[in-house]
Amino acid sequence: MARRENNPGERRGYRRDDASDRREERNRTRRENRPMPDRPKRKPDDLTEADLQMDENTTRIEGRNAVIESFRSGKAVDKVFILDGSQDGPMSTIRREAKAHGSLVKFVTKERLDQMSETGHHQGVIAYIAAYEYAEVEDILQKAKDKGEAPFIFLLDEIEDPHNLGAIIRTANLAGAHGVIIPKNRAVGLTPTVAKASAGALNYTPVAKVTNIGQTIEELKKEGLWFVCADMGGTKMYDLNLTGPIGLVIGNEGNGVSRLVKEKCDFIASIPMKGDIDSLNASVAAGVLAFEIVRQRMR
Repeated sequence: MARRENNPGERRGYRRDDASDRREERNRTRRENRPMPDRPKRKPDDLTEADLQMDENTTRIEGRNAVIESFRSGKAVDKVFILDGSQDGPMSTIRREAKAHGSLVKFVTKERLDQMSETGHHQGVIAYIAAYEYAEVEDILQKAKDKGEAPFIFLLDEIEDPHNLGAIIRTANLAGAHGVIIPKNRAVGLTPTVAKASAGALNYTPVAKVTNIGQTIEELKKEGLWFVCADMGGTKMYDLNLTGPIGLVIGNEGNGVSRLVKEKCDFIASIPMKGDIDSLNASVAAGVLAFEIVRQRMR
C-alpha cells in the first residue's frame, strides 16, 4: 500500500497555494504600514554673481506665457530662474522646454525672484534671453509681401507706458498686422515689461524704431499705404473705407496723435462712445480700430 504524503495544508482544509497567498498579503500589509523615512527637502539653488550677470546682448523676460513663447519662437534662452517647489502645468512646460533647449535652470526662492524682478509680476519665473532686435521698416513690408497680403502696420506716436506698448504689440499680432513702428525719442522701447505685457507676441511681431514718425509715413505713402489715426473729432470709423494697404496711427496716452503726424494722415477716425468719459486707453483704442480694419479686410 502506497504511503500517503503528509500535507499540513490539506489537514487544515486549504491548499499550499492559499497559504502562500496569505503570507504575501501579510507581508504587503506590513510594507504599506511601515513608516517612511522623511525625505530631505531640496534646498533652493545658491545663486552666484555669475548666475545673475547679464550683458548688453541679453534681456530679462518675466511671466509664464512670455517665457514659454520665447522657447517656442526659437529665441536663445540662456538661463531660467524658477520658483522652488512650483509643480503646475505651465512650470512643467517651462522645465521641459528648458531641458530640450539646453538652458540652465535655477530653482530659487520667492524672495530672490522678487529682488530680480523689474515688473513686480514674475509669476514664479524669470528668464535671460538674447535681446530683442529691432526690425527695419523694409522687413515689415517684406513680411506682408511674403504672405501675399496688403501691408497692415501700426505706427505709435510717442507711447510712453510699457504696458500699453506691450498690449498694442499683442493686439497687432492677433489682428494680423505685419509689424509695429515706434519712434526713437520720447517713447518707450522694448523693455522686459513690454515683453511680458505682449504675452509672447513680441517674438512674432517685428518692431521697427525710426527717427521721425511723420517722415516714415511720407515714405510709406510712396509704397501705396493709406493712413488712419484715432481722434475724437474724426469721422465715425464705420463710415470710412479702411481696406487695402493701411497704417494705423495711435497717439500718446495723454495728448493723442501730435498735430504734425495727424496732418499727414489720410483719415481721422473716431470711435463711437456712449459713456460719461471722453477717451479710451491707448491700447484699447488701438484694439477697437484694429479689429474694425480686420472686419473690413475680411469682407
